[in-house]
Amino acid sequence: MTRPDTAPVLQVAAIQQACSNDKAVSLATSERLVRQAAAEGAGLVVLQELHATLYFCQTEDTSVFELAEPIPGPSSQVLAALAAELGIVLVGSIFERRMNGVYHNTAVVFERDGSMAGIYRKMHIPDDPGFYEKFYFTPGDATFNDGRNGFTPIETSVGTLGVMVCWDQWYPEAARLMALAGAEILIYPTAIGWDETDEPDEQARQLDAWVTVQRGHAVANNLPVIAPNRVGTEPDPTGQSNGTRFWGNSFIAGPQGELLARADDRSETILHASIDRHRSESVRRIWPYLRDRRIDAYSDILKRVRD
Repeated sequence: MTRPDTAPVLQVAAIQQACSNDKAVSLATSERLVRQAAAEGAGLVVLQELHATLYFCQTEDTSVFELAEPIPGPSSQVLAALAAELGIVLVGSIFERRMNGVYHNTAVVFERDGSMAGIYRKMHIPDDPGFYEKFYFTPGDATFNDGRNGFTPIETSVGTLGVMVCWDQWYPEAARLMALAGAEILIYPTAIGWDETDEPDEQARQLDAWVTVQRGHAVANNLPVIAPNRVGTEPDPTGQSNGTRFWGNSFIAGPQGELLARADDRSETILHASIDRHRSESVRRIWPYLRDRRIDAYSDILKRVRD
């Protein structure tokens, strides 16, 4: 790891972009926006989920596996070089080919010198209309070969990052495990949007739930949250639906759930925010949720159902 950044305030950025069916074009967009974010002062930049491709999980198609890459591989090398050139910590997203038949939805964190600080393989994998991820992604390992839990933060020069991916954001257990392992920021690269056939009221409820649950993780763990999402309408390749309009609304929240920055539902955007490194500690002194946890009473949380 490069020398730790000990400044009391960390400048962070979340990238909200539309994607192309041409990986080179999408990566070029990511690179352009990352460069701009760094030029505007960000020391930590977070890209959205699967930012190099369209969200291909709307359908099940074996040819899509051709998009997967090893790590290290072409996309990770581009991101590593970018982090080193700009002197930033960069969180990217890669459709990872781990071995024949085993593929992951993987967040990769690069240090300021371009070295790989760590990876996180998406743990919770959805399988819903328009989000057929179980066809493509193997869940991350619950325990690493060295004994670490799958929800282990990644140490970087700008702090300890609790990196998860999209569907993980609906699970308070995941956020709490990251917090208990010392995460200083919770990060959720995301690809989520609306079925165009849903009524406007239903669309509003879905978006509000998405923002609220993640702000709840900030509150319950006294940690900042960074949640970049994509924008743009991506067609259903089969033509069986109108496709998905990704709802953007990327946001950065503080450790009491306060919104520090939020994007709209249409624009390619770089969100900037200043994170006070000492605020989580000061908030925990007056809202000591972790102190008051009754760990002796929670054993049933390991059961599928309490029946």
